[in-house]
Amino acid sequence: MTAYALEHDTDNLPSAAATALSPVVFSQIYKPEHNIAIWQRSLSEQLQSEVAESITANPELSINAVINQNTIVADINKALEKLPQAEELKADLAQLVDMFCYLFELKRTGLRLRVLERAMCPRFHVDRVPCRLVSTYCGSGSQWLQNAGLDRTKLGAGHQGLSDEESGLMTANTKIHSLNVGDVALLKGETWQDNEGKGLVHRSPTLAAGEKRLLVTLDFIA
Repeated sequence: MTAYALEHDTDNLPSAAATALSPVVFSQIYKPEHNIAIWQRSLSEQLQSEVAESITANPELSINAVINQNTIVADINKALEKLPQAEELKADLAQLVDMFCYLFELKRTGLRLRVLERAMCPRFHVDRVPCRLVSTYCGSGSQWLQNAGLDRTKLGAGHQGLSDEESGLMTANTKIHSLNVGDVALLKGETWQDNEGKGLVHRSPTLAAGEKRLLVTLDFIA
């Protein structure tokens, strides 16, 4: 199994986050003080080109697949059969699945790859999962909040019809953080052991008129 060298630097970042230019930052998700780990990276020109071509050819692309740890490449090739020329995209997804399964000792994972034209989850919320991998290949990235200063009673129905900014969930000084294109993030959820009430608060970004977003997520499968 592939090994990765640690390059971890959290200077000037909220205590909830770990970030680095290496994927080994993902190991930091096991620390209780971190509920998001971000691998900051730039996508190659070839990958960006494949993504743009894939969106143009498949504007309503929506893929849901189970990827087995011992047949990653074959399973991804089958899942992405509508994208025969997207070889670098397939290779990148294979790498993400490999790392995700290795980190959490999973035999399989749930892959979702979809083109979005509007915010899928427009309100801040937490996920009822142990941990989810999220990355945006094109378009605006997911938004998230650090734990400090949040009134979690305003999540869900607690907002009472008010916007996230008006409900009291956060203060006027709360910074809304955003992932960049290419960033790969692990979002710790509510069902991570001993993390009840501390899952990462996040939402989908509002997209500009005509903007398309290509989002991939990976999830645990029991």
